[in-house]
Amino acid sequence: MTNQTAVRFGYPDTLIMEYDYWLVLLREPQATLGSLVLCAKPEVTRFSSLSREAFAEMGAVVGDIECALKAAFAYDKINYLMLMMVDPNVHFHVIPRYAEPRSACGLTIPDAGWPALPNLGEAREITTAEREALIAHIFGYW
Repeated sequence: MTNQTAVRFGYPDTLIMEYDYWLVLLREPQATLGSLVLCAKPEVTRFSSLSREAFAEMGAVVGDIECALKAAFAYDKINYLMLMMVDPNVHFHVIPRYAEPRSACGLTIPDAGWPALPNLGEAREITTAEREALIAHIFGYW
């Protein structure tokens, strides 16, 4: 089961991990190194419309995300943005935050908004090879 928001964020090519109710996708473009999208699989457009099971699973998924990203990139903070202005299905932009630039997989992506709001307008486009390398890197810490 997938929805138009997951497809808009590159599913299945950007998939890092799939759960019963959630998809973890690499975010393209990368707002900061290791930016993800946490996308609900059900066809819902209101957060309150998710099932109790989806909410329960979300806690475990967020724990997995934070553990993997901390090990992969040693983020300083992490932001979860639920905007849903353009892409209608329930999803969060997961933005690891860095006081200093981080590098991995041949990429260095500065956190243009640190220490304030993430600057999504400064997100970096990545190549297919960079996407695949980042997915493998993050998955290796899952």
